[in-house]
Amino acid sequence: MLIIILLGLLMLIPLFLAERTVKERQSYYQNTLNNVANLWGGKQTLTGPVLIVPYVEHFTSVDTVTAENGESRVVSKDIYNDRTAILLPEKLEIRANLNEEHQQHGIYDALVYTTTISLSGKFNHSQVLQSSEGERRIVWDKAFIALGLTDPRAIDTASTFFWNDGRIDLEPGTRLSKLLPTGFHVPLSVSADSDTTNEFKLSMTVRGSDGLFFAPVGENTAIRMTSAWTHPSFQGDLPPNKQKVTEAGFHAEWDIPHLVRSYPQYWVLEDQQTYDLHSISAGVNLHEPDPLYTLVNRAVKYGALFIGLTFLMFLVFEISLKQRLHVLQYSLVGVALALFYLILLALAEHIGFLYAYIAASATTVLSITVYTGFILHSSRRAFLLLLLLTMLYALLFFLLQMEDYALLISAGLVLLATLMMMYVTRHLLSTPK
Repeated sequence: MLIIILLGLLMLIPLFLAERTVKERQSYYQNTLNNVANLWGGKQTLTGPVLIVPYVEHFTSVDTVTAENGESRVVSKDIYNDRTAILLPEKLEIRANLNEEHQQHGIYDALVYTTTISLSGKFNHSQVLQSSEGERRIVWDKAFIALGLTDPRAIDTASTFFWNDGRIDLEPGTRLSKLLPTGFHVPLSVSADSDTTNEFKLSMTVRGSDGLFFAPVGENTAIRMTSAWTHPSFQGDLPPNKQKVTEAGFHAEWDIPHLVRSYPQYWVLEDQQTYDLHSISAGVNLHEPDPLYTLVNRAVKYGALFIGLTFLMFLVFEISLKQRLHVLQYSLVGVALALFYLILLALAEHIGFLYAYIAASATTVLSITVYTGFILHSSRRAFLLLLLLTMLYALLFFLLQMEDYALLISAGLVLLATLMMMYVTRHLLSTPK
């Protein structure tokens, strides 16, 4: 009995090697995804638009000056200060339609997307003109709009920017490296007597992978997102107000007030206040349902339990048949059980997890069953083992699909095995009459 227990512990070594192999292959897969993201585009976050308005602040300083003869006179001086106002939209509407596709890189399959994004809304710059100390004049020929994008290289197409009734071409770079490190900007040219409210529109097509997120920079931000992908994962800081996931895809809606953020709608750049526009976002990850490496890795974690249960079956056969098995025979059965995971991993990378699991479990069960028939010289015991192993591997498959109940089912298996062992050994130490 002690030898079998020690042998079972030694079988943890091939299980450890199998688990390490799974992690190595998973690392290769992740490197492939990273390479695809570098070429196609990674997780994208769109931040903006942000209106940058330079202005000149003018006020008059009045001082009383006393001359050498004791006479006092009033001296006024005009002071002009150059300032830069940062304005966020009063209203922002975002619509995005994600079209997912799969790219094959060797044996690996990478999920990527192309999305069409439409932005619209309005700015209100009346706050810039409000001053209790003097008057302000906006320098419109130096004003611009900046938009941040995680990877601007992944922009496929971008229409001209519509500012009120005018059309303006986009320019690379945000011109605000600290606030928006990567993205593009739109130089503005607006007459000084224009209204304090200005409307904007922009449409663009962007590539990406993994996820798409938006920063709610509007005083009121409305986001509408649709896709044919059926496995969305809403993992941003803000869950959707409405979401619907069907076999045809998903539709999600966010209506976000500015109160959820930690930064204001308006501030002056020269005040040295630092705000993080990326501190909060809303969006979706295109979640792959149970990647094969996750499933294989979870299967390996049940390896010790399966080896223990199989050895327990052989121990029951020994006791019931009063036939001792050699330690080498236990070892070969343990190696066959450990090889199941390598076969599963190797096949799953080519034919998918389901078919790989069927093939790997059938190979393992049949090889152990045939071997058992020869060493026990009992086709009936071999057939019983065939049924038990088939049930075990079928149970393992359902365990992998039902992660929430895995611990409960595993505990039940161990309890059942213990009760079975107690029943078989109930007369082991009894004194014969």
